[in-house]
Amino acid sequence: MPARCPMLLLCLAALTAPIALTGCASTTIKLKEAFGIAKREQLVSEVGQARDAQEQAREQFATTLDEFKALTGYDGGELERAYRRLSNQADRSRTRADAVSRRIESVERIANAMFREWDQELKEYSSDTLRAASAEQLALTRDRYQQMLGAMKSAEARMGPVLAAFDDQVLFLKHNLNARAIASLQTSVGELETEIQQLIDEMNTSIDEANAFIQGMDT
Repeated sequence: MPARCPMLLLCLAALTAPIALTGCASTTIKLKEAFGIAKREQLVSEVGQARDAQEQAREQFATTLDEFKALTGYDGGELERAYRRLSNQADRSRTRADAVSRRIESVERIANAMFREWDQELKEYSSDTLRAASAEQLALTRDRYQQMLGAMKSAEARMGPVLAAFDDQVLFLKHNLNARAIASLQTSVGELETEIQQLIDEMNTSIDEANAFIQGMDT
C-alpha cells in the first residue's frame, strides 16, 4: 500500500495544478473524469477560475494606475522608492494578465473536449426525439459559451496595449528619474486612466458573462 502513495500524490497534484501543456491537459481532463469529475463540471470550475483571475487582474490594473497617479504627485520624497513601487505594480499587472490568458486557454481546451464528446455521442442515440433534444441543448450551450468566450477574449486583447503603456512609462522613468520626467507623466496618466477604464468595463462584461454561463450550466 505505501508503494502506491507517490502515485496517489501525483494524481492529486494533477487534479489541483493549472493546465499548462496540451498533452498534460488531455491527461488531466481524463484523470479528473476517472475521479468522477465530468467535463461539464470541469468546465464550470475553470470558467469560475478564469472569472476570478479577471477580477484579480482588474484590481491590479487599478492599483498600478494609482501608483502612476501617486508618482505624478511627487512631493520631494524619495523618488527612487516611489519608482520601485510603480515598477513592482506594473510587473504584478503583467503577472495577473498572464494568469488570465492561461485560464482562458484552459477554458477553451476543456470546452473543446466537452463539445467534441457531446457531438460524437449524439450518434449513439436510438431515439430520434432524445437525439434532437440533446442536439438542441448542445447548440444552446455552445452559443452561450461562444458569447462568454468572446467577452473574455475581448477583455484579454485590451490588456496588451495597457501593459505596453505601463512598460513604456516605467522604462522611460528608469533612465529619466527626475522632476521633469515626473511632470511629463501627467498627460500620459490621463490617457492611461481612459484606457484602463475601458479595460475594466470590458472585464466587468466578461465577468458577468462568466457568471451567466456558470448559472446556465448549473440549471
